[in-house]
Amino acid sequence: MRVFIDFGDIKCARQVFDEMPERDVVSWNSMIAGYFSGGFEYHALEMFMKMHTFRVTPSTHTYSIVLSFVPSVCHGMEIHCNLITKGVAFSSIVVGNSLIDMYCKYGFVDYAFGVFLDMEEIDVISWNSLITGCCKSGHKDMAFNQFCIMRTNYSPDAFTVSSALTACFGVQDLAKGIQIFCLIIKSGFLSNTIVSSAAINMFSKCESIKDSVSVFNEVDLWDSAVCNSMISSFTYHQLEENAMRVFVLSLNKNIKPTEFTLSCLLSCASLFLPPVEGTQLHCLVVKLGFEQDHVISSSLIEMYSKCGLSDAAKVIFDHMVIIDLISWNSMILGFAYNGRTVESLELFGELLKTGPSPDEVTMTAVLLACTHGSLIDKGLYFFHTMVNKYAVKPTDAHFTFIAEMMIRAGEVDKTIKMIATMPDGINSYICKLILGSAWIQGDLELTEQVAERLVKLEPKSLFAYMVLVKVYETSGRWESAARVKKAMKDRNVRKVVGCSWIGVDGLFVFKENEVIHHGGEDVYSTLRLLLQDIEEEGCV
Repeated sequence: MRVFIDFGDIKCARQVFDEMPERDVVSWNSMIAGYFSGGFEYHALEMFMKMHTFRVTPSTHTYSIVLSFVPSVCHGMEIHCNLITKGVAFSSIVVGNSLIDMYCKYGFVDYAFGVFLDMEEIDVISWNSLITGCCKSGHKDMAFNQFCIMRTNYSPDAFTVSSALTACFGVQDLAKGIQIFCLIIKSGFLSNTIVSSAAINMFSKCESIKDSVSVFNEVDLWDSAVCNSMISSFTYHQLEENAMRVFVLSLNKNIKPTEFTLSCLLSCASLFLPPVEGTQLHCLVVKLGFEQDHVISSSLIEMYSKCGLSDAAKVIFDHMVIIDLISWNSMILGFAYNGRTVESLELFGELLKTGPSPDEVTMTAVLLACTHGSLIDKGLYFFHTMVNKYAVKPTDAHFTFIAEMMIRAGEVDKTIKMIATMPDGINSYICKLILGSAWIQGDLELTEQVAERLVKLEPKSLFAYMVLVKVYETSGRWESAARVKKAMKDRNVRKVVGCSWIGVDGLFVFKENEVIHHGGEDVYSTLRLLLQDIEEEGCV
């Protein structure tokens, strides 16, 4: 039976199990574990129930297996009660640790603490389960506090410090993260790939990408987990070229990319136009057999949509076997992003008929489509019904799209009243929209009020200062215009230099009015020859 389970033939294993004249607890455990490893959690739970019917007493190993896949916390509580009546819950470290994991998985951290405090004996794994559970449940500060308490009597292992680092970047506390990093170096854990990956992620999420690069270079471990952490860190900080470079180097080191690797790279491939890198990554996805992975498929849809190839994105969407809400959102947003309002709203209608319930991202995509299509009435309808009809609470993004539609329709006064109800107050984008409208209408008082608000939100924003200068000069208020110009100079507010870029054997950026750049002499020599040919042809 064990041989069949190891080879994944659960059907033959069950047949052997049913034909056994005597079945002890080890046989039942093997069958339960086999169902669980094969993805048949329901059958595994059914075997656990039959075990009681045949009056076979479960072992601590049985309970630890079952607690790892119980479908709900209610099932877990029933097993917990059964353990208490048998006197096993507090005496077994293995069972106690499994209970802690189970309660934390479902967010019942207080129950996990109750189990932890009632255990007769605890070990490092018990502490690891509690700390990791706190992290996964969103209680990052609590996780770090437990790590500090643990160190008074127990020595942390590699798994403990990696969980503590996760807690630090969850609350973006770089100071605590550095303290743990020093402990890691002192304890010699940095060579562990899990720890080094966590350290790279911690520095990245705490806005210290240089330290992430330093850790990556220092450990010099060309491992899938470490490379993935570095690639995701670069993409998180919008350093897409660096992410691609690490990926190419990892391929040279014969490191096979994972689904996570490709998903990270596809998210930034849209910045390279034409999408050569994106199509190459797509080919690699097919070659590795990841095309049916719904996360990869969603990333491909997003990549092609951002490149303006929404038809290619729709082909991928139509060939998906399992379409989750993320995939629906990616495709609806892809159509909206490319101005294809009708297709976006039609797909939203299909989602309402056959797909899962829409969330706030779905409604953001729908309102974006309405904005691009100037469908004000539809946009307002979706906005006013999204709470009652779809149970989606409006966010700043939803308010922003509605504000943009109303301002374009000339409803500035109504927009100002509406944005007063925004959860986080007016944002800089809405300020710019109102400022542009007030400037055109010649409303000086409103222009000054909104410009003052925009300067507070974006002190380095040129737009607010330039609008004020234009308005003051138009109305003949030269002293006011001079004061604004002086404020710009004092605050070092300068015009943002525009640029164009082209991807030819790399990425070359051409700034506005730039004379000297890569290949500049050849470019201008060719331009002079073209102008000479045009003059000779008499076209000018």
